[in-house]
Amino acid sequence: MAWFIKQEIFTDALTALPVEERRVHLSDHRQWVETQRSSGVRMASGFLVDGEHKPGGGGLLLFEAPSYASALELIRQDPMICRDLVTWSLHEWVPVSGELQA
Repeated sequence: MAWFIKQEIFTDALTALPVEERRVHLSDHRQWVETQRSSGVRMASGFLVDGEHKPGGGGLLLFEAPSYASALELIRQDPMICRDLVTWSLHEWVPVSGELQA
């Protein structure tokens, strides 16, 4: 299994929503992540903050998948992507040291 990183940045459409509506979408995303984890996918998700610990408008998703194609298929199911609420990029990550070995 290979490791992948999806980086996302909130779109203007998402940041323009009232806070309560944004929370619904973020909750749906977190639920999707937990569903993946419950099904056995090694995955961690989090948001980015600035130097003052204020959310920076995006996040990272680190996960394992058998191939780039399967990783792409998986993240296209993320509610934030399905709803066009983030711009995103996907990269395979090749760890060379530490606990997250392939």
